[in-house]
Amino acid sequence: MEEINLQGKTILITGAAGFIGSHLILRLIKEEKKLRIVGFDSVNDYYDVSLKEHRLQTITEAAREADGTEWIFVKGNLADKETVDRTFAGYRPDIVVNLAAQAGVRYSIDHPEAYMEANITGFFHILEACRHSYDGSGGSATDGTASAGYRGVLHLVYASSSSVYGGNTKVPFSTDDKVDHPVSLYAATKKSNELMAHCYGKLYDIPTTGLRFFTVYGPMGRPDMACFLFTNMWREGKKVQIFNYGDCERDFTYVDDIVEGVYRVMRKAPERGKDAYGLPKAPYAVYNIGNHHPEKLMDFVRILSEELVAAGVLREDFDLEEMSEKVPMQPGDVPRTYADTAPLERDFGYKPATPLRDGIRRFAQWYKGYYLP
Repeated sequence: MEEINLQGKTILITGAAGFIGSHLILRLIKEEKKLRIVGFDSVNDYYDVSLKEHRLQTITEAAREADGTEWIFVKGNLADKETVDRTFAGYRPDIVVNLAAQAGVRYSIDHPEAYMEANITGFFHILEACRHSYDGSGGSATDGTASAGYRGVLHLVYASSSSVYGGNTKVPFSTDDKVDHPVSLYAATKKSNELMAHCYGKLYDIPTTGLRFFTVYGPMGRPDMACFLFTNMWREGKKVQIFNYGDCERDFTYVDDIVEGVYRVMRKAPERGKDAYGLPKAPYAVYNIGNHHPEKLMDFVRILSEELVAAGVLREDFDLEEMSEKVPMQPGDVPRTYADTAPLERDFGYKPATPLRDGIRRFAQWYKGYYLP
């Protein structure tokens, strides 16, 4: 692996107003000095825009107090090639972390076009921009300097998903397993991203690393994910639905653990080299980032309700049995996720380990402070 010193580098992070992207940027601001961070996001209305604006404001305030860190935000859509190309040409990123995507398994069933635009076309534009970062076609930077001396993108890190494992029954899920049977369009687009990254790595010698995230949760999370969704429903007096009659397990992964994994991976790119024919050998890697500890869905729901009561979000007389109902499995869903994280531990010395109750407690406390100050 090629070690990358982040100091003095320009890092482009797409999905900057999103859940993981905003946490990653805050971590970089905290840990690194003399860094230029370019955030890119469309700030669309898939969910509450005010939450995305809150994340961006939090970043802006943190950057203002940081030592030597420059924070730049570009509002744009990855499907708009001109905007993507202009961003690459203007800021000449050394590292690209592509976290922007249309998320959600169930949403993909009724809104497939959103996934093709963001996850396929958008990722294609990122790959093309990385490719052309090596050929001098990027023009001049925003400060007026020429492209001479710019080495191009040193590492493209991108978000894949545990959803690519589809209906696999072998556990834990390993990156060595075949993932040829997705059960949702969302999963299919993420598998496509991995294939596209390998192709571009092979053809154009772009170092790429895909990260299969497992059920991320935590403060400033997405309102369509279980932690946030259930909390909102309970506060509105609605019952939550427990799919597959509660017979599900999820490898819940706290957002700080995800960010730690991304942070480490950014600084180590797959090595470039030549194959037997003298062609690029595809500097390509894929890792799982998960807690390596599946939790029963009913345990998750119980812990969430307990911590919300303890934080004062729910009333002390909250009755979980009364406020939940068990229903059949939904299309696109899977009964179990379980990450094999041995390669991540081997190559980066890291294994996510935040206990579920600790992570949920932090979410509940953040929710209380944000919505019920």
